[in-house]
Amino acid sequence: IIFQTYCHGAKSAVIFGEIICQKLKEPIEQSVYKKTARDLTDEMRSNCESLNGNRSNLEKHILKRLAEKEDFDKYMNYINNPKDHFKSFIRDEVSLYITDKFSLSVLPKMKENIKFLQQKIMKAAHESTEHVQVNSGDVGLWLKSFTQQLSDELIFSEKDLSGVKHDDVDDFNLLEDVIREEITAIMFDISNTFNTETFLVNLDYKFRPDEILIDHFCQCCWVQCPFCTAICTNTIENHHGDHSVPFHRSIGLNGIYTSNLSTHICSSAVASNNLCFYPNDSDNKVLWRDYRRAGGVFADWSITPDLSELPYWKWFVCRFQKDLEKYYNNTFEGKGEIPDDWRTYSKQDALDSLDKYI
Repeated sequence: IIFQTYCHGAKSAVIFGEIICQKLKEPIEQSVYKKTARDLTDEMRSNCESLNGNRSNLEKHILKRLAEKEDFDKYMNYINNPKDHFKSFIRDEVSLYITDKFSLSVLPKMKENIKFLQQKIMKAAHESTEHVQVNSGDVGLWLKSFTQQLSDELIFSEKDLSGVKHDDVDDFNLLEDVIREEITAIMFDISNTFNTETFLVNLDYKFRPDEILIDHFCQCCWVQCPFCTAICTNTIENHHGDHSVPFHRSIGLNGIYTSNLSTHICSSAVASNNLCFYPNDSDNKVLWRDYRRAGGVFADWSITPDLSELPYWKWFVCRFQKDLEKYYNNTFEGKGEIPDDWRTYSKQDALDSLDKYI
C-alpha cells in the first residue's frame, strides 16, 4: 500500500510537472522574443546611424538613401506621404539590421535571454520546494510560491492550471527534477526554431523593434508647409504655436506655379518685397512677405526670411526636372526657369549639404 501510494504520488508529480512546462512554453517564448526585441531595439538606437538620433537625423538618412537610389517615385512618396515613407524606411532598416546581424547579435541575445529565464524558472522551483518543506506546506503553497516568483518575467499564474488535478502531488524534489528536464527541452526547441523569419512573425506586433522605433520617431508633428511640403520639425503632435522648419524647398516640388512651375524657395520668397502668390488657386493676390494674410494653413506657419538654401533640393530639381514636369504637366520655363547656378551642384554636393546643415 505504501509502495502504491508512493508510485501514485510520483506519477502525479511527473504529470503535474509536464503540464506546468507545457503551460509555460508560450509565455516563455513570448518573454524571450519580447526581451530580445527590446535589447535589439536599444542596440539599434545606439549602433544604427539612421536610428541613433532624433527625427531630423532620421530624415537626413532618408534623403541620402533617396539620392543614392535616384528613384523619382520614391521621392514623390516621401514628398506626398512623408509619415508612411518614414515608417517604411524604419521597417526596412530594422529588417536589414536583423538579417545582417542575426548570427552576430540577435541570436546571442536570444540565447542569453533563454539562459536567464531557464535559471529563473529553476530557481523559482527550487525555492518553492524549500518553502514548502520548511513550512510543511502542500502543492497549493508550492504553486503559489512558484508563480509569484515568475510573475515579473512571465505572463503565468495559478489560473493557468485551474482544472488540472494536483491535490495528490507530494514529491516536490521529483517535481523540481521533472521541471528541470522539461524546461531544458522546451528552451532547446525555442532556440532551434528561432531565425530571421520566425523572430518578427512570432513576436507580438506591438513589441516588434520596428513598431517600437516607429512609435518613438513618429509621435510628432507631420504638418507640411503649404508651399513646399517641408515637414514641421516640432517633436510634439498637435503642438501649440506655429509650424516651422529649418530649410524650405523649391515650391515647384509641390506643383505650385504661376504660369509655369516655380523655383522659388519659401524662405527667400518671403524676404522679397514684390513677389506674390495666389492662395488655393484663388484670384486674390497676396505678397509673399505677407503670406499669413492668406489665412487658413498659411497663417499657421512661421517662415523666416532667409537667403540660405539647401543645395540638396536644387540638385533634386535639376536631376528630376523632366520627371517633375511630366508629373505636374507643366514646365520650368519663363519666370520658373531653373537658375544656371543650380545646375552646378553634383549629387555629392547635395549629400554633403545634408551633413553640413542637418
